[in-house]
This record gives sequence, C-alpha cells and structure tokens, in this order.
Amino acid sequence: MAKGLASPDDIVRALDHQKANGGRIGESLVALGVVTQEQVTQVIGEVPPAPRSVEDTGIDPVFLLQLMLKGMFLERMEVPSQLAEALKLSAGIINKLLQDAKDRKLVETLGAAVGGGGAIPEMRHALTKAGREWTQEAIENSQYFGPAPVSLEAWQDRILRQRVTNETISRQRLEQAFEGLVMPERFLMRLGPAINSGNPMLIYGPAGNGKTTVAEIIGKIFENVIYVPYCVEIGGEVMKVFDPTIHRSIEGSSGVDTTTGVRVGPLDRRWVPCYRPLVITGGELTLDMLDLKFNPIAKFYEAPLHVKALNGTFLIDDFGRQMAKPEQILNRWIVPLNSKVDYLSLHSGKSVKIPFDEIVIFSTNMHPNDLMDPAFQRRISYKLETLEPPEDLYKKVFKMMAAKQGLELPESIYQQVIDSIRTVEAPLAYFQPKFIVEQVLASCKFEGIKPQFTPQNTEDALSNLFIQSTKSKHMGVMRSD
Repeated sequence: MAKGLASPDDIVRALDHQKANGGRIGESLVALGVVTQEQVTQVIGEVPPAPRSVEDTGIDPVFLLQLMLKGMFLERMEVPSQLAEALKLSAGIINKLLQDAKDRKLVETLGAAVGGGGAIPEMRHALTKAGREWTQEAIENSQYFGPAPVSLEAWQDRILRQRVTNETISRQRLEQAFEGLVMPERFLMRLGPAINSGNPMLIYGPAGNGKTTVAEIIGKIFENVIYVPYCVEIGGEVMKVFDPTIHRSIEGSSGVDTTTGVRVGPLDRRWVPCYRPLVITGGELTLDMLDLKFNPIAKFYEAPLHVKALNGTFLIDDFGRQMAKPEQILNRWIVPLNSKVDYLSLHSGKSVKIPFDEIVIFSTNMHPNDLMDPAFQRRISYKLETLEPPEDLYKKVFKMMAAKQGLELPESIYQQVIDSIRTVEAPLAYFQPKFIVEQVLASCKFEGIKPQFTPQNTEDALSNLFIQSTKSKHMGVMRSD
C-alpha cells in the first residue's frame, strides 16, 4: 500500500480471497490481478529479513548481552517476551542470550511467570549479584537501552540500496503534487528533472513567492518505503538514528510472522519502515548541528539532522540568515555534495564514512552571488528562481484564495488592491492574496457581519501588509536597484 501498488480496498478483497482459498495475501493479490508476482518479489526483496541467530545480527554477542541485562537492571524486565519487544529481536535470540547469561552465572531462573497468557508459560529471570555488578559496569560505559542496533556495514548497504534516485517522479505525479498551487508552467517543468537527478538545488527569489512551499512538496512527493534503523553500532558506540519527530513510520508494519503477511518470515524489527524523510532547518542552523551529538551523561550519540534526512530531502530554509557565515556552512557541504560520502567523527577521534544520499535544497531570499562564489555555484546542479507573479496569475491566486473561504472577489476590490500595491511600488507576491483574505475574515468576525470584501476592510488589510517607510513612499519589500 505504501508503495502505491495496492489500495486499502484491494487489501480487503485480498484478505477475503485468502480466507476462501488459503495461502498468503501476496498470492491473493496476484490472483486478483492487483499486482504481478514480479512486483511482490521486488517488494519482498527490499525488506530487511529478521536475524535468525545472534551471529546474524552483525553485532558483538557481548554487546547484545550487556544490552539485554541493562533492560533487566534498569527496567526490571523478567520474561523473554518483554526483552524481545524492547530489543526488537526474536524470542529465539533472547533465549540464546539468556542461556549465555546463565552459563556465565549472571542470570538465574526464578520460575514460571504468574498469569502468562501463552500456551507455554514464560520463565522469569533475575540478575545474580555477579550479574548486577557486571551490568552496572556496562551502564557506566553507556546508559543506552532500547532496540538493538544494526551494524555500520548493514546501514551503509541499506542507504545505497534505497537511494532517492531509485524512484522516478513522472510529470503526472509532479502535476498532482502541485495541484492547487498556482505557478508558471515552465518552473514546474524545470523542477521535475531537478528532483529526479537527486542532486542539490538552489531555490531563490523574493520573499513570499512559495520557495518553502515548493521545497516541502518536493520532500513529500516520494512514495517508496525505506527502512531506518533505530540505532547503529559504531565501534562499540551507539548512534540513534530513528527520530519519530522526523521519520513518518508506515502504519500497520509488523515484525511478527503471520500467514496474513506478504512474505515468508518476519522483517527485522530493528529497522522502521518509513516514508522518505523531509528535514527542514532555517536560521537556527549552526555548524554544530551537522556533527554527531554525544551525550556525556548517557554516553551515546544522536545522529545530526542531515544524517536523519538520508534517502530523503534536507531543506536549508532562509539560507544566509544563519548565525554561521554562509561560506562556513557551504564548506561543510563540499565533500558530501561532491563525492556523495560524508564523514562522522566520534569523540574518541575515530572517523567513519557513510554514503551521502539525499536531495539538499538551499532556499533563500538573497541573491546567490551574495552567498556563494562561482566555484560553489557550479556544485549546485539546479538553480531555480521564483519570480514575482505576472498579474494574470496573481489574479487567479487571489480568486482561488477567496473562493476557498467562500468569498467572492469583486473586480473593484481587486483593482483597489492592485492600485495600492502599484502606488507604493511594492512587488506582487504569491503570499499577498492569502494574507489579505485572512485579514478581511478577521475584520468581518470582529464586526459581526457576513464575510465579505469591503473597501474599508481591504484598505485595513493593505495597511497591515506593508509598513510605511519614513524616508520614501516605498512599502514592504523594496525592489533592488
């Protein structure tokens, strides 16, 4: 469903077919003609399979043992199912780790859990004195407890396998994404190749003409599912990657192996199926935010913003307004944009290389020549300028915004707006109609009258739109000489 190959109704029909005919739902989808067997095979091939043994996790068994015992020590977990859910590992792997802990005299069995709902009651486990001492020492090195990490190698491979350029954005999908947004046709047609290239782009132009809106739509236009690790193990250190405030997980995904699933065997629950991420940062961006963040108390790392944006889109909005100088921020991007790799430095001094796959968008109101030299401009493959709208498009936007709020735009009111803007020599901008409509609605609400344009409330809206200059008759955004 997340890949757009089947609708919710298709799934319901396939489930009914499965009940009547047996088999897996993938077979039913194929039988109903919803998808082809090749498509099912392709989707299954993209899913990270669950490890069936400790060795399959790619993580040092001692590291996993420490992680499990932290759960028993910090969270008072006693039964294998609790630990399996917390670590996102199978019951078989947890039982193997528990047996290893018993062999080391770190854990002891207490007996069957009271009120266990399963057919076979679970055994309760507790740390021995030696186990508590051993676990406390592990906690001193790192307080991280949660889903087991994936290996650095597995993460690097996964980034390359789910490149943003794997997904082609057609003209039809681009038009659907921008439906309802009025913009020049030529701009939209130049945007398509820029998105499909996966290369960085610069969107520049006067304020209020949709640069941020365009960038946000780009970030949400993709449909492919990617897999984001909860965390990654790097040389014995943990780096958290999955961020629920950034990554939109796919609802209904499960690591449980059931006959209703499309594939045989569970997916690796250490990976979260997500839509491609969109990370937006603006004037608050600093150089430190592009480096690994080490928590000196908990002693684990948080991935920087651009790492959380991997296989997605990273928007630097209001570029040039950051506290750091533009050239400092650009210098940080030279290696990733040129070689498609980035380097992360641990506090120990160790540096690791990761593939750099994401669309980086610089959005600015300033002229590019004031922000970057020609050498860096060459590194940005696509440069798109958002110009002030011609009057015919401006009028179309105005009527559309008014109609959305149930307002009729009289020609006299429209002309009043145009005359006022031209009088003060301010440029037209796409944001102005929405601003004026909202002001008119607020005025009518205050007056207790039916929402409508009047010469007075329109004049008040225009007064709030622009600030009178004390040195000239210009208002608002002045044209540059």
